[in-house]
Amino acid sequence: MSQGVLPYQYEGDLRGSGMTALGGLPVWLDLAQVAGLSASIGRHLQVRAGSQGWTDSQMVMSLILLQLAGGDCVDDLRVLEGDEGLGRLLRRVEHHGLPRRERRELERRWRKERVRAVPSPSAVFRYLSAFHDASQEGSRVEGKAFIPGANEALSGLSRVNRDLLSFVQRRAPQGEATLDMDATLVETNKEEALYCYKKYKAYQPLNVYWAEAGVVAHTEFRDGNVPADYDLLRVFKETLDGLPAGVETVFLRSDTAGYDHRLLQYCAEGKHERFGGIGFAVGADVTVAFKRAVAEVPEGLWRPLCRERNGKQEETEQEVAEVCFVPSWAGYSKKGPSYRFLAIRERFSVQLGLPDVAAQPDLPFQTLEMAGCPYKLFGIVTNRDLPGEELIRWYRGRCGKSEEAHSVMKEDLAGGKLPSGNFGENAAWWWIMILAFNLNAAMKRLVLGTEWVARRLKAIRFALIHLPGQVVEHARKMIVQVSGRHPSLGTLLRARSTIGEMALQPAV
Repeated sequence: MSQGVLPYQYEGDLRGSGMTALGGLPVWLDLAQVAGLSASIGRHLQVRAGSQGWTDSQMVMSLILLQLAGGDCVDDLRVLEGDEGLGRLLRRVEHHGLPRRERRELERRWRKERVRAVPSPSAVFRYLSAFHDASQEGSRVEGKAFIPGANEALSGLSRVNRDLLSFVQRRAPQGEATLDMDATLVETNKEEALYCYKKYKAYQPLNVYWAEAGVVAHTEFRDGNVPADYDLLRVFKETLDGLPAGVETVFLRSDTAGYDHRLLQYCAEGKHERFGGIGFAVGADVTVAFKRAVAEVPEGLWRPLCRERNGKQEETEQEVAEVCFVPSWAGYSKKGPSYRFLAIRERFSVQLGLPDVAAQPDLPFQTLEMAGCPYKLFGIVTNRDLPGEELIRWYRGRCGKSEEAHSVMKEDLAGGKLPSGNFGENAAWWWIMILAFNLNAAMKRLVLGTEWVARRLKAIRFALIHLPGQVVEHARKMIVQVSGRHPSLGTLLRARSTIGEMALQPAV
């Protein structure tokens, strides 16, 4: 009898065929091995030290693989466990490279015969609870921003990420680090979550994206009611302290949330012991005083902003001008750092239907009427001496990749679906997502090559990770058999060869 409309049927095979729907995922395990990711987790996380059962490395690596495979919740570990071929491979490779004594210690962690390849959802929930510090919840004050301090377990994930950054830097050294600091909202229905400025319940992690390396240099998980501009200088200092050796010059880009005079003065005055002065471009608040200064700019000093299209420069509807503006925090001293303010104006289009700007109090941008015409108005503050158009192009570079990174975190990975109502558990989940993000970034840049760097993770899953195959063992060898006609087989073979050479060659 047919099971459905079309002439085919589904049957369950209980003979242990070793089939896998994730034939390409083990290559990410190869890279994690060369990067020393499991060893780093074992060094910096001691949640399971001396315990029986799953180790810290097994727990965290299982969650990283889950997110790379497309799982977005802890219960999706059941799907990963149900992939028999991947399970065979995981059980085989987890002892690779370990001395006999450590292999025996790993086996003795189990009282009974182990049957699972990855931890159960209940075991993972118990593990994540170690990252939550319930004692800090009493420090919350209604109506005030509060960021719980990271306990030792949560701090350990940050140190693991630093090790991963160091690996990426050794293999592809970067002398500059352009840091894009930006917060993102993660909407949630958790009862314990707080309302964000957009009037819905959310969390609001603050992320620092390293543009040249394509990785997240640092992150801090936050409640939704914490303003995006809250305590930025501390997070920025933590990011600088975690940058790997070889980085000599640092730049900062941010939207108006970064318009914090303490942060800007710290960068301009060169107070960091290692990097000294830090060039920045940050969105400036369009205050009444700033508008007054813009209104005094002669019409002849406004220059059109151009963009490149099909290899040619073409004018846009926006114009830029330098503004003589010195806010109170900047002061005026011949010995102090200098700050430049730029204004960008854009005339309202007729189609917008906004003839009376004053009658539109809820516009999402500031406005100013100049020479009888209404304009949108934006501001930028910088300590760099680049020409205005070049500076704005550099500044707007953050609007592409760092915002795309947020989309990948919340949609392609599991950052958009948090597992718990407890803050620390969600913070750990977010950090593990960041590790998966950075491992995949390393795979694209160091292994797969230039043509893969711009591809989203969902495209990589379709082409490489979700590759059907069969895991077989023969003559003490484990083989992942995939279709010889699949166009991605050659890519996977080249990737494994590249990772193998990486393991043999000394790092730069």
